[in-house]
Amino acid sequence: MTDLDEIHAVARELAWAGRWRRALSLLDTTDGGFQTAVTAAEVALESDVFCGTELAAGRLAAAARLGTSWDLDFLHLRQNYFSLLQIDGTWTPGPGGKDPAALEELRSRAERMAERAPDPVRHGWARHYQGLTADNLLGRPELAPPHYQAALAAGEDTDPRLEREALRHLGGHDRDNGDLAAAYQKWARATALSAQAGLVPGLLTQLILLAVLARDEGDEAGAAMLAREIARAAEAIGAHRPYAQARSFLSDVPR
Repeated sequence: MTDLDEIHAVARELAWAGRWRRALSLLDTTDGGFQTAVTAAEVALESDVFCGTELAAGRLAAAARLGTSWDLDFLHLRQNYFSLLQIDGTWTPGPGGKDPAALEELRSRAERMAERAPDPVRHGWARHYQGLTADNLLGRPELAPPHYQAALAAGEDTDPRLEREALRHLGGHDRDNGDLAAAYQKWARATALSAQAGLVPGLLTQLILLAVLARDEGDEAGAAMLAREIARAAEAIGAHRPYAQARSFLSDVPR
């Protein structure tokens, strides 16, 4: 690993820990050309997802002026996916109110990216986004689990972030099918992987799912206590979206 590779790795780890501005500051003082610009775009996208900032578009455009790569194309795919999840700034899953051609283009692009992925882990990430697109944009959840299974196989023992993501969504399907025990098994493992990978905002979003399960099982007091602490921690690090998720969970008390 070169010194530049080490700087990029540290910047990613800072971003995963919720230190987005620190990560961008580090990269902005590094004269690394195209790959540094791609890493900065990745950090900016993490900030947009968790904080609701609008940094990624400019960083992606700056990287695109310097070169092309599978990784940069994948960041564009991720940004487009998260953009299509929103209507007027509000997270709105499903195809309603969205351009069907844009949804199909994203689905097709994710498929092509999986086909031309340069290694198994990147193939797994592209498959994961095929699953997310089916699940959260196309309204075709029955198509998603095979993609998540492929992502899980690619991530096991190689990429804890990918393994975590696949388990999160496979656990969601278990819960939707009424199998709370299987959902807990997957979500508990995803929680441990979040910690292993140093994903501080990601750990908070994972704990929200465990609060959901606690509520499903009738432990409203435990669910509320966990959600309050998630909100407190998310607010402390400026992770506005996990904070909003936790506050929404607390306000949505079953009657």
